This record gives sequence, structure tokens and C-alpha cells, in this order.
Amino acid sequence: MTDIASTSQVAPDKLKASATDDVTELEFKPLTAEEAQAWRLKNPALMPWRIIGLQALVGVLMVLLTWLLMDERRLAASVAWGVVAVVIPAMVFVRALSRQMQAANPKDAMVGLFAWELVKIVLTVALLLAAPKLISDLSWLALVASFVVTIKVYWLAMALGWVQRKSKSTFY
Repeated sequence: MTDIASTSQVAPDKLKASATDDVTELEFKPLTAEEAQAWRLKNPALMPWRIIGLQALVGVLMVLLTWLLMDERRLAASVAWGVVAVVIPAMVFVRALSRQMQAANPKDAMVGLFAWELVKIVLTVALLLAAPKLISDLSWLALVASFVVTIKVYWLAMALGWVQRKSKSTFY
């Protein structure tokens, strides 16, 4: 109780100074080689190509199941185009991003990230708009369903442990 009472009687300008002093005491300390290696082991790199491969595999399975169970080529083609509309833009994005990560300036890397995300969105929309022209007797339901399932493969990748959280959350 005395600690609470004593801090409430301190002048506000002294509280700000002491808080600022605490912040300035925390300085950047580079990791040693051993600490960096331990950090890398604890936080493995995300493997986006594995996720895209899993998306493609799930897509191929959906196309085969649709073709075998429904015995309709138009539905299988619609499902395949839904998968293509997810996988191709993701491949372009990951390829560009792997090059972008080598940028020396963090600002350039961030601008590149947003630019390539925009390219990915535009490519996805273009593929979806091209579907009726390229696939005769298109089934929009099959296309959208396969599109959504292929996008949601990220959840399967997380369940398999391919996507790791970078830090452990703390609940107070």
C-alpha cells in the first residue's frame, strides 16, 4: 500500500523522465552466432512452395474426384480452373517475393511486397474473368467451390505444422 501511495505523490514530469530513462536503457544487442542458430531452430523458415504444392495436390485430387464421381467433363474443367486461379497467381507471387527479399532497402522490399500482392490479385481476377470464355458450359458453383477449397489449404498446412507461429502468445 505504501508503494502505491508514494508513486501517486511523485510529480508527473518526474514520472515521464523515469519512464524515458527506462526506454533509453534498452539498447539493440546483436545476437551471437550461437544465439542466431538457436533462434533459427526455434523459428523455422516458412516454406511457401510446399504450401503451393499442397494446394496443387488438393486441386488435382478435387478434379479427379469430380471427374470420377460426377462423370462430367465440364464440372471437372470448372474445378480445375478454380484451382488454376489460385495456384498460378500464388506461384507468381512467391517467385517474385523470393527475389524481393534480397532487396537491400527495407522500404523497397515493402513496396515490392504490396506491388506483387496487387499483381497477384489482378492476375486472379483476370483468370476468373477469362473462365467463361475458355471453358464451355462453365459451372460457376464448381469453380468457386474449388477456388475456396484451394485457398483454404493454408489451414491444412497449418494443421500439418508447415506454417509455424513466429512467437508464442502470452495470455495475462
